[in-house]
Amino acid sequence: MKRIKMIVCLWLWALGMVNAQLIDPVKFKSALTTDDKGGGEIVFSGTIQSGWHVYSVNLGSGGPIEASFHAEKLQGVELVGKLRAEGKEISQFDPMFNATLRYFENSVRFVQKVRFTAKHYDIDCYLEYGACSDKVCMPPEEVPFRQRGENMKTTPQKEAQAPGASTSLEEDAQLSNEPVAKEQETGYDAMSLSGDTALQAADHSMLYILLAGFLGGLLALFTPCVWPIIPMTVSFFLKRADNRRRAIRDAMAYGLSIIVIYLTLGLLVTALFGPSYLNALSTNAVFNIFLFLLLVVFALSFFGWFELRLPASWGNKIDSKASETSGLLSIFLMAFTLALVSFSCTAPIVGFLLVESVTTGDITGPAIGMLGFALALALPFTLFALFPTWLKQAPKSGAWMNIIKVTLGFIELAFSLKFFSVADLAHGWHLLDREVFLSLWIAIFFLLGLYLVGLLKFPGDMEPDGMPAKKKAMPVPCMMLGLLSLAFTVYMVPGLWGAPCKAISAFTPPISTQDFNLNTQTVEARYTDFDEALAAARREGKPVLIDFTGYGCVNCRKMEAAVWTDPAVARLLTEDYVLVSLYVDDKKPLPEPIKVVENGVERTLRTVGDRWSYLQRTRFKANTQPFYIAVDANGQPLSGSYSYNEDVAAYVRFLQQPLKKK
Repeated sequence: MKRIKMIVCLWLWALGMVNAQLIDPVKFKSALTTDDKGGGEIVFSGTIQSGWHVYSVNLGSGGPIEASFHAEKLQGVELVGKLRAEGKEISQFDPMFNATLRYFENSVRFVQKVRFTAKHYDIDCYLEYGACSDKVCMPPEEVPFRQRGENMKTTPQKEAQAPGASTSLEEDAQLSNEPVAKEQETGYDAMSLSGDTALQAADHSMLYILLAGFLGGLLALFTPCVWPIIPMTVSFFLKRADNRRRAIRDAMAYGLSIIVIYLTLGLLVTALFGPSYLNALSTNAVFNIFLFLLLVVFALSFFGWFELRLPASWGNKIDSKASETSGLLSIFLMAFTLALVSFSCTAPIVGFLLVESVTTGDITGPAIGMLGFALALALPFTLFALFPTWLKQAPKSGAWMNIIKVTLGFIELAFSLKFFSVADLAHGWHLLDREVFLSLWIAIFFLLGLYLVGLLKFPGDMEPDGMPAKKKAMPVPCMMLGLLSLAFTVYMVPGLWGAPCKAISAFTPPISTQDFNLNTQTVEARYTDFDEALAAARREGKPVLIDFTGYGCVNCRKMEAAVWTDPAVARLLTEDYVLVSLYVDDKKPLPEPIKVVENGVERTLRTVGDRWSYLQRTRFKANTQPFYIAVDANGQPLSGSYSYNEDVAAYVRFLQQPLKKK
């Protein structure tokens, strides 16, 4: 009978804690290796459970937890360079963060180079990293490393198990007093991680940049600076050559020269900045303001306010050099002349592409973008040389080219606001809150719609005497695009009163920046401090719903957007609960560091996020986010917990259960 009761009690306990469990999906070992030249490396080697990933270094602010190195004490040793990641890095664009995220699966190594400066050394440091699955995320985790030694040339290499790091699933089970299924650990494969970072198998972001560059090149073709040059250039090659075969060869060499010129530009940008600097620039406020102003200048140029031109002497000098020389060098110089002559039309497009590729933070972005641009730009010269009769069927130069220029100007003006928004959010200026951003986009796309349907004119649409061009019906494609632009304008208008406008949520500032918000479905926590929430619960006689969350937690944002906005859920959260959100990745430092002993290991809580993460682990036996649990005014759980699940009905039942006990 006692055994049956024990089984029933264990079953009930497990049922109540079905979502509350400590997990350990990533295991790290740390080691110090030295060489005979007074240098060394602190290496953190990790194995990652299937279905989980660890984020790489240099992701920038406003995203997931990046891997970073922190030194508490360095005596007789100094750091050399920054922390680097080794392994099969995966790069993928995440629309929730509107950024390219880089991470590792299965295994990873983080390496920090050091240089010894004295005979005796004392190292006390730690690696901080973030890990997520497709449903939950871990709070920022630390891997400590401590070691003392003397005379590194004679001290044998010593591997140190990171204090607090788990050595087996059985040990984890003993420390947390929770049953854990046995499984075989994946060993660290040093061969697979040695050397440079391996190339990733699939890279969606690079494909996106390549296609964006190709589209930009196609648009550049149909501008007044490029399209009229195509038939003249192809005819020149056909007349210049002694035979058709040579003419085709020269035209293909011309197209290849265009590719080389623009690809070199992309490689030059990469060489100037470097991978780590590109990541820093992507979140730098001053740089984003510069990009905003640059795109505004490009947009005004496309509108016809002024024309971006290089000195005429540059083009004349290159053109004369091309006439004096012969062979492939002559063809290359002719292609370079094209790049200079078409600068006023291609510069805004090239500049926009470089801006987008640089802000992805990926080292290969600028080169890949320019490759796509050059391929599209060189394509017609080669095709028309191969098939000269196509020139007769090609559309003639006309007013339609200026329509493309002006349309591109509107698009660049709209996207420029995204970069100003990054700086505004970073510094808290509140100059471009959500309603201001939407107002500007509404005005921009409304004017674009009027232009495309023929109700608005720009300087390029005027006659030479400055009078408006003869009124003619706009082409059908322009009319259709104009209607789409006006419809898009109507779609954004409700956003001024708090509508989510999910189609553009990746570009707009957060809804929390909007002052005038009639959307009653938006739910925000009243408190971000646990003690303050408990005090409010005692005053109001309500239970507390704790939301363990993170600024970099994608699935937390999904729950807030898909579940909290439901009317039934919103009513329960705002009327029946005291809602508190505890951010486990809040980097705000505590007034004083707190020393705690957890599982027999001393730890230091340095930030507000450390405090909430420690609270979640020790009181609720869980360490993933999102994590929701209802407690009374004394902080005691009233029911089981709830994790990531977008089933609204299930979440309502979870919220109603503690209320029935009142």
